[in-house]
Amino acid sequence: QVQLVESGGGLVQPGGSLKLSCAASGSLFSIDAMGWYRQAPGKERELVATITNGGTTDYADSVKGHFTISRDNAKNTVYLQMDSLKPEDTAVYYCNAHRRWPRQDYWGQGTQVTVSS
Repeated sequence: QVQLVESGGGLVQPGGSLKLSCAASGSLFSIDAMGWYRQAPGKERELVATITNGGTTDYADSVKGHFTISRDNAKNTVYLQMDSLKPEDTAVYYCNAHRRWPRQDYWGQGTQVTVSS
């Protein structure tokens, strides 16, 4: 089992920044990649960014250039630095831990990010 706890969400004005954190615990040796997803009201959950154990990152086209995913292996923590935030970035952001085989995904409880003036 893997437990994920997100923090760092909140209300921010357009153009502002937020940094989300995801603290992981449990059977982390089995995890191949960590990531962030988001779900806006009335929409499906979508991928935001992922980072593998080797540090390879991938981003949704909509956030490339203004979101950065990183990890601190010593702290078992993954971060999402969000800059130049837009109202359309408003969503609940979920941390994800992914195991390729046997396939398993773990999710945090989510943290609300609201971008509004």
